[in-house]
This record gives sequence, C-alpha cells and structure tokens, in this order.
Amino acid sequence: MTHYKNIADLGALDGKRVLIRADLNVPMGKDKDGNPYVTDDTRIRSVAPTILHLMDKGARVIVMSHFGRPNGKVQPEMSLEQLAQPLSNALKKAVVFVNDCTGDIVAETLDAMEGDAVLLLENLRFHPGETSNDPDFARALADNADFYVNEAFSCSHRAHASTEGIAHLIPSAAGLSLENELTALEKALGNPQRPLCAVVGGAKVSSKLDVLINLVEKVDHLIIGGGMANTFLAAKGIDVGSSLCEHDLADTARAILAKAAEQNCVIHLPTDLVVAKLFKAGAENRVISLDDVASDDMILDVGPATVAGLAEILKSCKTLIWNGPMGAFEITPFDAATVALAKAAGKLTAEGAMVSVAGGGDTVAALNHAGVANQFTHISTAGGAFLEWMEGKELPGVKILEK
Repeated sequence: MTHYKNIADLGALDGKRVLIRADLNVPMGKDKDGNPYVTDDTRIRSVAPTILHLMDKGARVIVMSHFGRPNGKVQPEMSLEQLAQPLSNALKKAVVFVNDCTGDIVAETLDAMEGDAVLLLENLRFHPGETSNDPDFARALADNADFYVNEAFSCSHRAHASTEGIAHLIPSAAGLSLENELTALEKALGNPQRPLCAVVGGAKVSSKLDVLINLVEKVDHLIIGGGMANTFLAAKGIDVGSSLCEHDLADTARAILAKAAEQNCVIHLPTDLVVAKLFKAGAENRVISLDDVASDDMILDVGPATVAGLAEILKSCKTLIWNGPMGAFEITPFDAATVALAKAAGKLTAEGAMVSVAGGGDTVAALNHAGVANQFTHISTAGGAFLEWMEGKELPGVKILEK
C-alpha cells in the first residue's frame, strides 16, 4: 500500500509560509447586471478545511490556482481576483488578492497583511512556465514559501510547475482533501476488498479505451453502460438501429471481451433495452429485447431486467468504482437505469456492505440527480485525473508526494 506525505509530516507550522495548490477553476455565470458569480463552489468549499487547519497551526497561508486557459498570457477576464470574495465567504476569513503569483510583490503583500487573512495569488497560467513545468518558474513560486501543500487532485495528472516542479524544491505534503482522495482510491483499486466491480458508462468507447483495458485486468465484474454498451452489442452481432455506436471499434470491443474472459473478469452488457425514435425528454419509448431493435430505434437506456440483474451483482461485491451513466440520464425518462443502479449502490454503501468510489463530471451529476451522492464512500470531482487513475497511469502531482 502506498503512503503519502501529509501535513503532520511537515512539523511545526507556526509563523511558516505555506503555499497551497488549490483548484479554483470553478464554473462561472453572469447576473442580470453582467457581474460574474460562481455557479458551483464545490471546489472552493473542498479546500477550505485545509486552509483553516493550517491557520489553526499558526501558518501564513498563500493560495495559488489556475483559472481557464489563458495560454501563458494575461487575460483580465480570467483573473483570480473575482474568486477572492467567494473564497472569503467559504473560509469566513479575509482574503487579500495580489496581482501576480511570483516575485517580491508576493512577499511584500504577505508581510503587510494584518490579522487572520489568506493571500490569494493571480492566475498561475498567466505565466507560460506553469504548464511547461519550467524549473525557474517553480523556483520563483517556491521562493515565497517554506512549505508546499497540494489540494488539487483534479490537476495532479499534469506535471506542471505548481503541481510537480515545486514539490522537488521545498518540503511538500498532501492536503486534507487530497489525503482523503488518495485513501479512498487506494481502497478502491490499490488494495480493494473483493469482489471488485466497476461501472463504466458514457457515450464513447474511444474516450475510455485505456480505462476498459486496465480494468479487465483488475476487476471481477465490469458493467458497461451508456452509448459505449451499444458498440459492444454491435460487436457481438446485435443490430443497434440508429443508436450512437462506434462501429469502427468492433474489433477493439471483441478484443476487450476476449481479454476479460482470459482474466476471469465478467463483463455485463444490457440484456434488455429502452428505445425511442426521438432523442428528447418524454419521448415515446418502449422496453425491448436485444433482438427487437428497429432500424430507426435509438437505444437510450438499459432496461429494467438489466438493472435488476446488475443490482443483484452489486449485492455480491465489496468494492465499487463508478464512472459514467448507464443511459442518456440528462433527459427523462432515460435516467431510470442510472438512478435505480445508483440507489442500489448507495443503499449497500450506507448499510456498510460496500466501499463505493465514483468520479467524473457526468457521474457526479448523475449521483446528485439520483439523490445518493452523500451515501457513496467517496466522490471525486476530478475528471481527467480520475480517468487517468482508472487507466492505471501514474499521476505526477501525486507520485512526488509518496513517502
């Protein structure tokens, strides 16, 4: 089992400058007067406990993040200044913004700050050295801190100056939420209780090919849903009508099925289907068997018999990893299978029968929609980093924090 450096490993923090890498790249909207506001503050709230914990230890906390994709240039509309107040609201502490992330201005502003306040740096990606992991830029970040704490799992699959480069230069640790994340992921795929089941859904096999190839070697049960299930059904010679399907990946799908059989991984595909002629909410639909798809039918969800069978499979499993919906969950009634299976998993977790870890934007939205997000053991808000972890790849920002 892998162990990571945590805040306790840093030692005494009183009076020390601690630089936190947060992910404050939050979705924004505009009010009727055209003023920007945060539409989902999950990421801001998730870093708050670590900031407050460090302040309780007497640390002087500096927060850095990227926002958007300014491509190494100053783009005023992507300034982190607009996040100073939302961060202050989450912390119930003063937040002072400084319009750069390196140089004397950072040290001078920190020294001039009074009372219980946090320093927020300008957008890291205004500097080209951030994404190129330029050692000079990493050094410039490190010069203004005694310690570094990573709280940005969602950015840790990239070797950037603020996630990987800096951790070579000053004592570094995982923050509280990153530590929780890594513990949960270790329980799910590093050292899981078996049987281990994975649910992989979503539109395309092509976007999750590496995930599927890695998982068939690791899991006991692999449930495939969403549009990608259609590609597997078609590869098995089943007519999928006008459904979303990557027919050019039929050989790949067959190779994955063959590899799973070699590895004693049971792949579960739909046994009945929900089809409609139109892709719209409330569209007239019917439940059919696999051999009953008409040429103008679209498969938009798996059927109730499939869900009932999968719920029984979950009862036999000790660990579940979930990424992606079972059907077109964003429109009713094609959310039914995702909701029903999510509720079954949530119930088993709440009863203590299963460890459940889910991740990815669509997945979080689906579990919130099903009303069971709070029942899962762990939900990762990371997209790319969660997928790369499921692919079995090393995440550079995490690897550097190993003990």
